[in-house]
Amino acid sequence: MTVDVLYFAWLRERIGVPRERIETSAPDVAGLVEELRAREERYALAFSDLSAVRVALDQELATLDAPLAGVREVAFFPPMTGG
Repeated sequence: MTVDVLYFAWLRERIGVPRERIETSAPDVAGLVEELRAREERYALAFSDLSAVRVALDQELATLDAPLAGVREVAFFPPMTGG
């Protein structure tokens, strides 16, 4: 399956691109993260601490065990604070 992957804030800075289209066979978000980590050192660094990463699937907040079936867009971003 092909998904658009978006990176925000320091994730975008570490990886070096704001978005990319990826062919994946991962069943869930955690599997996609593992595929990304295996690509290059910059991905491994960006995803080294998953407690500092949030994910949204098709603009809905999700967890790392969320399935990717039918998903078109995966966005990774740091936790947000508000005020």
